[in-house]
Amino acid sequence: MSALLALKKLHVAYGHVQAVKGIDLELHAGQITALVGANGAGKSTTLLGISGLVKASGGSILFDGDELLSLAPHHIVQKGIVQVAEGRAILGTLTVQENLDLGAYTRSDKAQIATDLEWVFSLFPVLKNRANGLAGNLSGGEQQMLAIGRALMARPKILLLDEPSMGLAPLMVQEIFRIIKHINQTGLSILLVEQNVKQALKIAERAYVLENGEIVLQDSGANLLNNSKVIAAYLGT
Repeated sequence: MSALLALKKLHVAYGHVQAVKGIDLELHAGQITALVGANGAGKSTTLLGISGLVKASGGSILFDGDELLSLAPHHIVQKGIVQVAEGRAILGTLTVQENLDLGAYTRSDKAQIATDLEWVFSLFPVLKNRANGLAGNLSGGEQQMLAIGRALMARPKILLLDEPSMGLAPLMVQEIFRIIKHINQTGLSILLVEQNVKQALKIAERAYVLENGEIVLQDSGANLLNNSKVIAAYLGT
């Protein structure tokens, strides 16, 4: 089975600093694939390279067989790859509803947009209750829900999630991962970048471990959870 998204020898640099050093990675349709590792390993840079927000300096990014390297970020969104940024990046001076509306800015199918909005509200009832309030007044967990909901309004084929559990209380972390799994069960493919290695590996069908810009391990999420190197380096036992 061919991959929906395939990175081949991908290099991403900031000036003369190579942050991602020729990695290969595949995401298959309908799966959660996790990219885990320590802070500074190159995980977020990989997502930025896929999204076109940082231009890759070499290699290939294939989405359903089409090369993405030359595309502008908004064209990548239009193709169906949507990123939820690290730190959420919600627009705090706009309302919750306005943030969600912005998620659908590339679309013109008004009836389907309305249906998708109701689906997002069913996933995150707090957003419906707070729709007319300022997004900046939401808690950190609620803002993460809004960031995911806004991305879903673009009707992505692939959802790129960058550190969705960052800064959240343990109970909210559990809720966010439950929602990610639920969204995936609707058929949406997800590439998950996460420092919470244990939680990421629990829900990922496939996972890659990134160190210093290079893939050092890859396997099923379940196998990596029991890998002695992963346990020693990331799981603290």
